[in-house]
Amino acid sequence: MSGDANALDQTELAPYLELHIPGFAGLSAIEKFKSGQSNPTYLLTAASGRYVLRAKPPGQLLKSAHQVDREFTVMKALAGTAVPVPAMLHLSAEATPIGRMFYVMDFLDGRIFWDPAVPEAAGNDERAALYDAMNATLAALHDVDVEAIGLGDFGKPGNYFERQLARWTSQYRASETGTVADMDRLIAWLETHMPTDDGRVSLVHGDYRLDNMIFAHNEPKVLAVLDWELSTLGHPFADIAYQCMQWRLPHASGFRGLGGVDRAALGLPLEEAYVAAYCRRRGLVGIDNWSFFLAFSFFRLAAICQGVYKRALDGNASNPEKAKTYGEAVKLLSHVASKLIDKQA
Repeated sequence: MSGDANALDQTELAPYLELHIPGFAGLSAIEKFKSGQSNPTYLLTAASGRYVLRAKPPGQLLKSAHQVDREFTVMKALAGTAVPVPAMLHLSAEATPIGRMFYVMDFLDGRIFWDPAVPEAAGNDERAALYDAMNATLAALHDVDVEAIGLGDFGKPGNYFERQLARWTSQYRASETGTVADMDRLIAWLETHMPTDDGRVSLVHGDYRLDNMIFAHNEPKVLAVLDWELSTLGHPFADIAYQCMQWRLPHASGFRGLGGVDRAALGLPLEEAYVAAYCRRRGLVGIDNWSFFLAFSFFRLAAICQGVYKRALDGNASNPEKAKTYGEAVKLLSHVASKLIDKQA
């Protein structure tokens, strides 16, 4: 075995997969994807084809984090809906050859765009079409009948944003490594500006963005939405605000947002147009309390980044060197959010 805590033992894993996945045979290579901070993900090459294995990270984990079983459950349930996902093949128990829970799914051969400005697109028309496909897929997700696909109990009742604020504040405090004044201010502002629950409930992805999607090679078609670890039953506006929040971040930052990018010159939709298209698809006249939803998105992502940073300090991060930069990201996110809430004062 390698000294890498994330390394997998091929000789131990192969017979397990052959036993539990129909048709699986001849595992010949395991390659860890460089992307992803939360759950280490691997490409499996076998005589029977290519597969993707996604596992919990090693080490001591925060409670309710790294729930690969939730990812498996939601993607399995979405099979056959208007939301494209890979085929789910196997979910392990905690006791496995690699010592932690994992699942295996089909490998899909397509394009992943890591830069939201999509420099590799054929031109402005393709960029616009890619974003429109992403918008249509998000609207389709929020229109899924959760009871019909067996996910009626996939979240808790009550105000989604109250629950999420409590959860991520707790996670943030549990992984806090120093005082960030903007973060403390943001938490207090969210607590005092919580909107009244309007009763909307849908399946929400929780990390909906361009690089969590696989597109077809030759057309602007979504082949799959990935990375469902943070999915739950919640408020649909959380997803659309989270996506727009990311685009407000500097393009030159580690988040590769669209801040400072001339969207019109690239054929990319403005925030207002993107939100309007989503609302049209869902039969909505608009979204009230938009600033709250944006500020909440900044807070939640900052809390997630703090957890990644703490794992890096503890030696448990999937990509340790990159993870150490997440401490600065917490400061950036909470500072941008502070400027946003200043405009609401």
